[in-house]
Amino acid sequence: MADAPRARRLAKRISQIVASTLEHEVKDPRLAMVTITDTRVTADLREATVFYTVYGDDAERAGSAAALASARGVLRTAVGRQTGVRFTPSLEFVPDAVPEGAARLDELLEGVRRADAEVATLAVGASYAGEADPYRKPREDDEDPEDLDDVPVGDEEEEPSPDTDHSARSTG
Repeated sequence: MADAPRARRLAKRISQIVASTLEHEVKDPRLAMVTITDTRVTADLREATVFYTVYGDDAERAGSAAALASARGVLRTAVGRQTGVRFTPSLEFVPDAVPEGAARLDELLEGVRRADAEVATLAVGASYAGEADPYRKPREDDEDPEDLDDVPVGDEEEEPSPDTDHSARSTG
């Protein structure tokens, strides 16, 4: 078993090799708009999944998928020559779903922007249902700050008077 860092390094190298080979060696016009986005290698380094995107419509995507399937042997040979591993991993090409997900997120964000704009237009002539500031504020005392010097603080107790009888206290 290979360790995970080695598998990640090999996956990164396979991405570079496949992209370079598609650009320089494979002369199929259907692969002109293919971009390699990611590669994942299994822990035993026997299989590599190469993710790709294609700029264009569904017909161009289908043509690029067929071209990648036909160029699989050439690409695997290039990977084997340039990596130097004992067993060249088999390549599987999978279309990446990131662009569709990004387009969906853009649609959702645009919907949120429209809803925010609608709320902003409704808020222009609106008034508060209650007070403008509904939070409690501390009471403002009418006493002068100089008068506070005469008020006893909790630790300044007066001495008990001698005529107070503490023994008559009931303990419950």
